[in-house]
Amino acid sequence: MQYRRLGRTGLDVSALSFGASSLGSVFRETDDRDGIRAVHAAVDAGINYIDVSPYYGLTKAETVLGRAIRELPRDKFYLSTKAGRYGLDDFDFSAGRIVRSLEESLARLHTDYVDILFLHDIEFVPADLILEEAIPTLHRLKEQGKIRFGGICGLPLELFEKLLPRADVDAIISYCHYSLNDASLLELLPLIASKDAGLVNASPLSMGLLGTRGTPAWHPAGPELKAACKRAAEFCVAQGADIAKLAVQFSTANPAIPTTLVSTANPDNIVKNAAWTDEPIDEALLAQVLALLEPVRGESWVSGRPEYNERIHRKEGAENG
Repeated sequence: MQYRRLGRTGLDVSALSFGASSLGSVFRETDDRDGIRAVHAAVDAGINYIDVSPYYGLTKAETVLGRAIRELPRDKFYLSTKAGRYGLDDFDFSAGRIVRSLEESLARLHTDYVDILFLHDIEFVPADLILEEAIPTLHRLKEQGKIRFGGICGLPLELFEKLLPRADVDAIISYCHYSLNDASLLELLPLIASKDAGLVNASPLSMGLLGTRGTPAWHPAGPELKAACKRAAEFCVAQGADIAKLAVQFSTANPAIPTTLVSTANPDNIVKNAAWTDEPIDEALLAQVLALLEPVRGESWVSGRPEYNERIHRKEGAENG
């Protein structure tokens, strides 16, 4: 397992990190005992960064993760959780709620601090609320020693382009923008570097797009993107390969991307994923898969307020015009 510096936090994080959303039965019903074993297996495999949120499984993920890490030395891993999003349409980034949210998370996680507290999916609320109330609250929590660092996360890259120049944060989480079908996160690297912010990439499988089973009905991607990703996955199967392996290797190989979150409640899967990061990538297969995905490369979907989705709206307008 490789370890890389997470921006100005100074944390040396594993190239592959553990996203605990699966512990909340977000994607399928999971066994809590398997989830706990998966966390322990991840740490044993060299993964030293774990991310969670009260939103995942409506606090279930934090609860199960808390039971898992209670059995581990606290200095064996870095831990982040989030505040601000608590349900599908339940957002509250007020100072008081962020403070209460953190206290509730600490209790569920059986710890007295988290390494990073992220503001969760901030594209759904006005920027002024984040800049003038939520981020200053993170700064106060840092001063109190409840968190070591603070950050923001969301889907649209425009969100970071517009807010990072004005936001004093230590790290960001970006998801579904550095994977086989979308590497547009690379465009953001100069801005991130200028702020010396830590970068966490999430979802190398694009929330299930890169698989043969087909994406669930709730997935917000368009039909062409879904079909192209499924074809790429089926092509890998025909070559005797697994697109999940290719995707994890692709997303963790770039030294400019400090860490990539992958989520599973299956201990065997996380061990396999960790081992993949140490194996050489099949360059020929990678080139073929990237060629198959080229027609949809960089395609995304709308999330949050219109001002953070202007590129998508312009593209849709051009296609419909």
